[in-house]
Amino acid sequence: MKKVRIINGPNINFTGIREKGIYGNINYDGIIEIIERKAAELNYDADFFQSNYEGAIIDYIQKCFFEKIDGIIINPGALTHYSYALRDAISSVSIPTIEVHMSNIHKREEFRRLSVTAPVCKGQICGFGHFGYIMALFALRDIFDSNSPL
Repeated sequence: MKKVRIINGPNINFTGIREKGIYGNINYDGIIEIIERKAAELNYDADFFQSNYEGAIIDYIQKCFFEKIDGIIINPGALTHYSYALRDAISSVSIPTIEVHMSNIHKREEFRRLSVTAPVCKGQICGFGHFGYIMALFALRDIFDSNSPL
């Protein structure tokens, strides 16, 4: 069983409350339930972490290293655009990491189009709402498959 951690950054816990036209109507707990079900089907030991604090997220990523976690799915929220500390944390643990954004950051405000974290991730999925997390679970499955080109 592969150990996968889903990390969510600032304000992701307000999904379903804030900017529903961008992030949708399903609340954070509902999204977690959907991801949990699919992770179980894929035989993943999945756990979730959300924080509005950069340092707490970095601490959690480092904890993933010591716990020998197999893969990370991260939605860094606004930290995506400026947190070099988060980028360094992702880079330093050498755990396959997929960056997810519910909105298409490339179609939004100019400042949202840059991700400083994506270059140290295996890939980035954006614009598919909460389904992006499911896509990331499948991407990790392919990464875990030693024959995968990912």
